[in-house]
Amino acid sequence: MKAFVFPGQGAQFVGMGKDLYDNNETAKEMFEKANEILGFRITDLMFAGTDEDLRQTAVTQPAIFLHSVILAKTMGDEFDPSMVAGHSLGEFSALVAAGALSFEDGLRLVSARAKAMQKACELNPSTMAAVLALPDEKVEEICAEIPGVVVCANYNCPGQLVISGEVEAIDAACEKLKAAGAKRALKLKVGGGFHSPCMEPARAELAEAIEHTEFHTPSVPVYQNVDALPHTDPAEIKANLVAQLTAPVRWTQSVKNMVADGATEFVEVGPGKVLQGLVAKIAPEAATSGRQ
Repeated sequence: MKAFVFPGQGAQFVGMGKDLYDNNETAKEMFEKANEILGFRITDLMFAGTDEDLRQTAVTQPAIFLHSVILAKTMGDEFDPSMVAGHSLGEFSALVAAGALSFEDGLRLVSARAKAMQKACELNPSTMAAVLALPDEKVEEICAEIPGVVVCANYNCPGQLVISGEVEAIDAACEKLKAAGAKRALKLKVGGGFHSPCMEPARAELAEAIEHTEFHTPSVPVYQNVDALPHTDPAEIKANLVAQLTAPVRWTQSVKNMVADGATEFVEVGPGKVLQGLVAKIAPEAATSGRQ
């Protein structure tokens, strides 16, 4: 059984999607439709912008979503999942690819989510840090001891977590984690503390946008980040998308559950190869491949 997986923020690169735009008429039409919906030419920033342009949350998220979703659309019969999942933002790409959301509605939601998250970052300075080579339980224990907001945000693979929260709390946690034996506890170049209580101001905004969007039953189960379980019920999917903003991305658990449910091959659709690398560490017995 094949699981198709979709990357999240951080996979972007200048030039992403240009080959698709230049060589596929359907892709070109979808990119132009996106420019119209967003009210600016995101294609200019994707194809020929700067790294700095692409690092802005309000640009990054729709850019990665567009690359992934348009790529899936142009795969035709090659896109034949038994199940799908996406890492953080990638969950929206997975939902569109599985037919739970229209392309247009998915893009509007991703844009609304990105803007709400950017606003939340500006309200309360926050950040994230990668932690390598410590057990999950040890990282959780240390985070719980630190004053202020600091939580586990991304369970990426065994021995690789990302923590998220207020800047001072992250700094303090990094020192303690290194003292406890972490190979690395390094702050990331991100807009803010995603998947932590620091994103609370964005929740209400996203909840309202999701409430006014039509969701359908997906063609295959979608393994969602908040509980790592398969979902097909539109009401559950919507609630989980809202919760995802302040809850951790349980990627390790999602991949393990997909394998337990029969996945033998994981196909990453979108920019980069990050998820293929993570899957190889979580489930080395599974085959991995990608479409970029």
